Amino acid sequence: MWISAADGDDMVRADAVVMFRMDDTGRLTAQLRDESKVSVALLEGSSGIARVPADFHRRLARAIAELGDSSGAHLIRAQETGGAWNWITERL
Repeated sequence: MWISAADGDDMVRADAVVMFRMDDTGRLTAQLRDESKVSVALLEGSSGIARVPADFHRRLARAIAELGDSSGAHLIRAQETGGAWNWITERL
């Protein structure tokens, strides 16, 4: 299972993530499991109309847990449509 990074060009293995952080602007980062504690931006923050919900990081954790029981490779990515944010899953 993979999570799309903020730029959409990079992907992070979900099992490499040890912590999610979301700040007041809606910027969501994932801290990776390594000795240098690298963080990857999964979603850039915004002060615009389409603000990320306060529980968006929890929704990601839930999506990862639900997909953990399924077979095959999946990609999870954030998508904003009409001011509403969702985590979208797709097969790789």
